[in-house]
Amino acid sequence: MADRHVIDTREEYLEAVDAIAAGHGPVAVDAERASGYRYSQRAYLIQVFRRGAGIFLFDPPAIGSFDELQAVIRDEEWVLHAASQDLACLREVGLSPTHIFDTELGGRLLGLARVGLGAVVEELLGIHLAKEHSAADWSTRPLPESWLEYAALDVELLVDVRDTMDEMLVESGKKQIAEQEFDAEVQKPERAPRHEPWRRLSGLHSVRGARNLAVARSLWEARDALARELDTAPGRLVPDTSLVAAVKAEPKTSSQLASLRAFSGRASRTEIDRWWAAIEEGRTTTDLPVLRPQTDTLPPPRSWSERNPEADLRLKAARAALTTVAEELGMPVENLLTPETLRRVAWEPPAELDAASIRSALEALGARPWQLEITSEPIATAFVEAHNTPPVEESPES
Repeated sequence: MADRHVIDTREEYLEAVDAIAAGHGPVAVDAERASGYRYSQRAYLIQVFRRGAGIFLFDPPAIGSFDELQAVIRDEEWVLHAASQDLACLREVGLSPTHIFDTELGGRLLGLARVGLGAVVEELLGIHLAKEHSAADWSTRPLPESWLEYAALDVELLVDVRDTMDEMLVESGKKQIAEQEFDAEVQKPERAPRHEPWRRLSGLHSVRGARNLAVARSLWEARDALARELDTAPGRLVPDTSLVAAVKAEPKTSSQLASLRAFSGRASRTEIDRWWAAIEEGRTTTDLPVLRPQTDTLPPPRSWSERNPEADLRLKAARAALTTVAEELGMPVENLLTPETLRRVAWEPPAELDAASIRSALEALGARPWQLEITSEPIATAFVEAHNTPPVEESPES
């Protein structure tokens, strides 16, 4: 096992940048966060590999600006695995690609049974890649040697995987499809902050009444503020289930809250005054949340047969048609067209159910050119057939 070390000084970082600039070919990039441990989603380790240069493990908090590395590799092809998971934290430190090759997405398009990095490396290169540190706390310092070896392997084989996968994409006629998907990943806009993030509180659906929702909101906001201040994952302070339990128990005093067994977590008692103040704020506020906020979210498909029977028929027919197409192409149906896109065009189709109109509707929803070419006709045909399907009549009671 090679001795790995983390580059945490500007001097060594600049030397590494020069070495990477002298290398050749695509640049493999990966990042490790501390999800589940820290509040932020920042990168705590960035790994880079380039042929002719080697492997480099960077400590982002210690290095600070990555402008020099960005200038060197900006216009090169970056090889990432599941790019959508890493692009945000890479951009946070100034690393942003213009062209990528995503080996996870490529594996999906090729119809590989498993697309995790370890599985892809094993299937394409015949090398077993252990993944035992994927959920580690990468903010730990110093990082254990075994973790560093794991991190290095994440990028060391990526370019080899990319080359093998590129050949497979060409042979299967999916090269252009992959390029469109990779470009779409790079161009995807950053997700806008949620309007009411507290509504993502797990178990909130069991809370009844606007006043209790206000208490839940207040508790969530108090926990979020403390988690942000301490840079700790909120659930490590007090889990969602405990916040919901406190709301439903309706304690009369802080002592009753403290004695509630279901109210657990490492900060549940040490910050009891904070939680009680939040409960009192929720109980007295005049700014009550609405019970069901208006959103553009579609109802779950299981309710369509009652709420919109025609849309239900369209969706089922189109799903079946696209499943057949996806099987013929050897890729998951969700990569052929996202389920959300199909649901939206089924719920509110264009006035004319011809391929051209369906194509325009799909394009407006963000479908890529290759998806428009392959899916417009099958969806249009499925919609027409669904409209011609007579409604199911209930048999009279005997």
